[in-house]
Amino acid sequence: MSRTNYNISFNQYTFCVMKFIKTIAFTLLLFLFSGSLTAKVKLASPFGDHMVLQRNTLVPIWGTASPGEKINLTFKNQKKTITADATGSWKINLDKLKAGGPYNLVISGENTITMNDIYVGEVWVCSGQSNMDFTVAREDRYWCGVFNEKEEVASANYPLIRVFDTDFSPRNEPQTEVVGKWEIVSPQTVGHISAAAYFFARDLQNKLKIPIGLITTAYGASTAEAWISGSALQSNPKFTTLLNAFQEKLTKYLQDTAAQSKYKVAFEKWKVDAAKAKAEGKDELKGPKNPNPVVDQHNPSVLWNGMVAPLVPYAIRGALWYQGESNSPTASIYRELMETLITDWRSQWGQDNFPFIYVQLANIGKEVETVPAKGGTEAIKREAQLQNLSIPNTAMVVAIDNADPDNQANVHPKNKQEIGRRLALAARNIVYGEKVAFSGPIYDKMKVEENYIRLFFKYTDGGLITKDGQLKGFAIAGPDKKFVWANASIEGETIKVTSPEITNPVAVRYGWGSNPPTSLYNKANLPASPFRTDTDL
Repeated sequence: MSRTNYNISFNQYTFCVMKFIKTIAFTLLLFLFSGSLTAKVKLASPFGDHMVLQRNTLVPIWGTASPGEKINLTFKNQKKTITADATGSWKINLDKLKAGGPYNLVISGENTITMNDIYVGEVWVCSGQSNMDFTVAREDRYWCGVFNEKEEVASANYPLIRVFDTDFSPRNEPQTEVVGKWEIVSPQTVGHISAAAYFFARDLQNKLKIPIGLITTAYGASTAEAWISGSALQSNPKFTTLLNAFQEKLTKYLQDTAAQSKYKVAFEKWKVDAAKAKAEGKDELKGPKNPNPVVDQHNPSVLWNGMVAPLVPYAIRGALWYQGESNSPTASIYRELMETLITDWRSQWGQDNFPFIYVQLANIGKEVETVPAKGGTEAIKREAQLQNLSIPNTAMVVAIDNADPDNQANVHPKNKQEIGRRLALAARNIVYGEKVAFSGPIYDKMKVEENYIRLFFKYTDGGLITKDGQLKGFAIAGPDKKFVWANASIEGETIKVTSPEITNPVAVRYGWGSNPPTSLYNKANLPASPFRTDTDL
């Protein structure tokens, strides 16, 4: 290489280096400048126009901003200031609020956010599987739509009931954001709102005369374990099998690139077909099954991560739960799963033992069973739900009489009005201190007297009754534990159970099956929970 050529090459090299340094410096300045633009104050996803904030408690308001950014909040007569931490996170607690509205919420820092039409009242989280996800109107889901749908939609003028509904978003790690928005209940919106939650809120709002907020986060066929955090599941050895099975499925999926590609092709085709069906006014098309176990609503923690974690710690009064149908394979540990879920949610929210009201599984089957005390997983799960009443500040809505009269095999009973009414009764009693009957008879104890068994109950509320004049659904057994149908009669607030076939009775079962005959109510017209007096079978 000649000297001249060397000098030219060196000069070109020097020029390139200087240009590179200038480019880096400019890029760094642009990054810093744009960072200040993109890291504006932002509220967490549960907050928005039309929301309801919980009264009579500290109300956390949280979000993100630039690290170290000073944030000012104004709501009613409260003014708060806080500085975002090193990660850009911030949280401010509003002092206790009285019911009322509408108000505006203003958050300012490098930018200003104003949220409008905000009310203060009672807020409930509503979760579970398809029976909580079951909407007031059919719309494009064939299995939805309540009795008297048209009338219910037309009369849904409740501007002080607001609903935040989360999108289906399963994840393998806890998230901070979820897609959803607050809507005002009206004939235009109620059709796609959870029916059980809406009828609960309607009855409660008519009684309390204050705003009601519902945060609905539910999905069809989901299991209880899908709604529990990973740390809570890991703390109980009984759930190790569930966690290991999920991890094995996930590992297999990540290695199976062929299955991933096949699904991608099928999904793209489905998107086109689904859009066409929607444009033609047809029912929602079911998409291809995604082989990714993370998006399977049966797997541990995936719905907690994506659909509950982002809601915490939004101030709430309590939770409604409507689930259990999908836990038949794990019926033997369903009691422990629900104990863990309730404990976990209360711990995560940090609101002490907030009220937790749940719906016991309804009767289901093509026809009423004729075998005495037939049993099965539905009976086992209902018993687990009955046992969960030992958890403080819980209540259970009995639904053993709620199957559709025209199709008792339908897993989605349409009489959600009655479920909502019973949920509201429970809340009015255990939460709002109203002396109103809220539970049907609950088995308390038994006593063997000569050749019969006498049963004692809690929540008799005015006395025990039967709707059709004859007590049905009671079975009795002797020492051999072979159950036969029993003769049962009401005596005061007890029931006498006997059979000429059993001279030495030891146990009674009532409503013990998937779709058993039942008949027992109290005078508040609330049905008795199924039960068994024996616990060793």
